Amino acid sequence: MPSLDSLKCRRSLEVAGKTYHYYSLPDAAAQLGDISRLPTSLKVLLENLLRWEDDVTVRSDDLRSLVSWLQTRSSDQEIQYRPARVLMQDFTGVPAVVDLAAMRDAVARAGGDPQKINPLSPVDLVIDHSVMVDRFGSDQAFEQNVEIEMQRNGERYEFLRWGQQAFDNFSVVPPGTGICHQVNLEYLGQVVWTREENGETVAYPDTLVGTDSHTTMINGLGVLGWGVGGIEAEAAMLGQPVSMLIPEVIGFRLSGKLNEGVTATDLVLTVTQMLRKHGVVGKFVEFYGPGLDHLPLADRATIGNMAPEYGATCGFFPVDQITIDYLRLTGRNEERIALVEAYSKAQGMWRDSNSPDPVFTATLELDLAQVQPSVAGPKRPQDRVTLGDIGANFDLLLETGGRKQQADTSVEVKGENFHLKHGAVVIAAITSCTNTSNPNVLMAAGLVAKKAVERGLKRQPWVKSSLAPGSKVVTDYLERAGLTRYLDQLGFNLVGYGCTTCIGNSGPLPDAIGQAITDNDLIVSSVLSGNRNFEGRVHPLVKANWLASPPLVVAFALAGTTRINMDREPLGYDGQNQPVYLKDI
Repeated sequence: MPSLDSLKCRRSLEVAGKTYHYYSLPDAAAQLGDISRLPTSLKVLLENLLRWEDDVTVRSDDLRSLVSWLQTRSSDQEIQYRPARVLMQDFTGVPAVVDLAAMRDAVARAGGDPQKINPLSPVDLVIDHSVMVDRFGSDQAFEQNVEIEMQRNGERYEFLRWGQQAFDNFSVVPPGTGICHQVNLEYLGQVVWTREENGETVAYPDTLVGTDSHTTMINGLGVLGWGVGGIEAEAAMLGQPVSMLIPEVIGFRLSGKLNEGVTATDLVLTVTQMLRKHGVVGKFVEFYGPGLDHLPLADRATIGNMAPEYGATCGFFPVDQITIDYLRLTGRNEERIALVEAYSKAQGMWRDSNSPDPVFTATLELDLAQVQPSVAGPKRPQDRVTLGDIGANFDLLLETGGRKQQADTSVEVKGENFHLKHGAVVIAAITSCTNTSNPNVLMAAGLVAKKAVERGLKRQPWVKSSLAPGSKVVTDYLERAGLTRYLDQLGFNLVGYGCTTCIGNSGPLPDAIGQAITDNDLIVSSVLSGNRNFEGRVHPLVKANWLASPPLVVAFALAGTTRINMDREPLGYDGQNQPVYLKDI
């Protein structure tokens, strides 16, 4: 149903010779009051209410409540929000398709037309949660893991393929393609969505809910989205609104720029620690400030991705020139790119260096130049440790666990010519949507591998290493840059396109290593470029798990231990038995 448009704010916009109709926030503000300093994320909600005003689920009081938010910077008003689309992954998406199929059966039994049962909002389901790292360290690992995945999940995949063919407004991205959030960022997200309505093209912000908590990654593109439960997602799929309180919005001001050698992973671990300490559960976080001028979109996506780890509903970045550049980089249609810029500016949603700071419930600030190389662990993503302190941190873990006297115990691994100790890195995984969407850190990992190979360093033999990027774009640019062969030489062969180790699909450890850990109750480590590291999540035998950037994952595979100060101790020795430090590679 078209909006009642009680404020008479429906307008038209000419872009590249085409007319788009939209609900103008500036024209609505002429009656509601000044909204120029309303957080951009709340402007998205206001536009949504304007477009869906029906005096039943959305009333004029709801519109005014968003403007009055500026006075109190919080609200107890409940609103009915309708996202433009729904994103699903295969584990949580299957029940939704089952329910649609059951609804069709019910309609057929009642004598109706089952073909009338379809999603009302566009749904994209990406198969990414099923691949496991059963095979690793070889050129055949990817093909073998895909074959095993198909054997395990063939019946489920056949059902999802049927769903794509049977339902309108429903598409499936097949296995072996990528992680849903990276596919969303690189292909699905449009920033401004359009639909045909009574012969006219209506433009509005791209918004979504997803059946995975890290749906928030798309916030880095200026798209408002977050994770919900399956029932909520199905309701949105069938055109029902999401009931929510108008949230508090925490402003996070960024200034300066990152120093050389500091990665987006180091930044997001710092941001996570700060926001978790502040307390942002149930709140929006919106990033602003001059630091955004120097923050690539891939880095923004990394920060947006980890909103569940810092506890927020979303971590939103407004649209600006960097957004436009990314849309062009990833091959979006030029007409859509022009629309995104024109629409954002017309709605007062465009950010540049002259934009006034929005009004927020509370604010935090970070000078990007102060961010240091870091890891997080051994059990929680907010427990950030500077890189030089990880060894001391692990020793403290041994001490608190009553293992200090065993710290130097060396355990022989049966049938192998090496020993294991507490702190040994048994899993090193470049994985997860959080970091494998980011060319800066993936290229850095490739360059670290190249320099390590050139210095004669090797992965330690007890390390299970893997590369599971979020999309095929990653392997394409690594290959074109000539870096794939170096990663392969260190055992970081492609094992699949999916979540893998980050969600616990790390696969089995070699039997002899698993037996040594169990028999001697060793506390060993995993290092992964993921977002969660709770004990037992990565692997049931691995009690200490560390989140790190992809280049550091490579470095820890070379060192083979987390009981090391990488600022001072060598990762290994070259062919002339000379020490090679992290700074050297």
